[in-house]
Amino acid sequence: MDATFVRRGTPHRGCTLSWFVEGDGPPVVMIQGVGIGAEGWRPQVEALASRFHCLCLDNRGFGGSQPSGEPLTVELMAQDVLALMDAQGWVSAHVVGHSLGGLVALEVARRARERVRSLALLCTFASGAVPTRMTPRMLAMGLRTQLGTRRMRRHAFLRMVLAPGELEQVDKDALAEQLARFFGHDLADQPPVAMRQFQAMRRADATPFLGGFAGLPTLVVSAEHDPIAPPSAGRALALGIPGARYVEVPNASHGVTLRLPERINALLREHLEGAEALRQAAGMVMPT
Repeated sequence: MDATFVRRGTPHRGCTLSWFVEGDGPPVVMIQGVGIGAEGWRPQVEALASRFHCLCLDNRGFGGSQPSGEPLTVELMAQDVLALMDAQGWVSAHVVGHSLGGLVALEVARRARERVRSLALLCTFASGAVPTRMTPRMLAMGLRTQLGTRRMRRHAFLRMVLAPGELEQVDKDALAEQLARFFGHDLADQPPVAMRQFQAMRRADATPFLGGFAGLPTLVVSAEHDPIAPPSAGRALALGIPGARYVEVPNASHGVTLRLPERINALLREHLEGAEALRQAAGMVMPT
């Protein structure tokens, strides 16, 4: 966490988007989920930057991307991504999304298929109805993150993003402090934009157009104990995209990108290098 990524600001539709680029090589855009910003990709950027040019952003309304501007939708967030690709001068890029970011990545591909070299969809779903469903378990978990002392709320948040076995082996207070640096806020607090992000996610459904991504190299990764994006949702997503590869990470949960970065980074590197090799074999090499 010592290196500082130099931030840029790009105005787009009422919001000055905050983002950074790091590394060298084929372009990769990385999109985070609810209540977390560009720094959440730090473990991936630090591992991939020697081979790939990584662009990470704070989604509008979060962190440095202020003010939030227009009413928040997944469609608008996808347009933000395309605007930053334009600002960087990228004709196309690989697109990686986690959770809500996966829905945004799918919308980017729907809007501009020719600009997407591949998709990597981590701990996500085709329909926003999955993570916003009000099952007794999800309701209880959500309430615990908002009630009680700050320490209790931090520990409740950890239960949402860590596998059960992980919690028994860590100092929860120290881990909450460590993860706060990646999330960009104290885990006891819900960022003001989070509810609007949930609402935007609830309205989004990529299911009807998944079949149109045939031929687009796609990696879908789920975590065994993820209560937000359960493996059943990941399998359904992968089945909906012809030719998609599905991987389920054992003993992991929604925070797998932060908790098991070596595993995720290896999967991403293999996927991205494979997709680039396919492009070269097909004679599709062109300026970034």
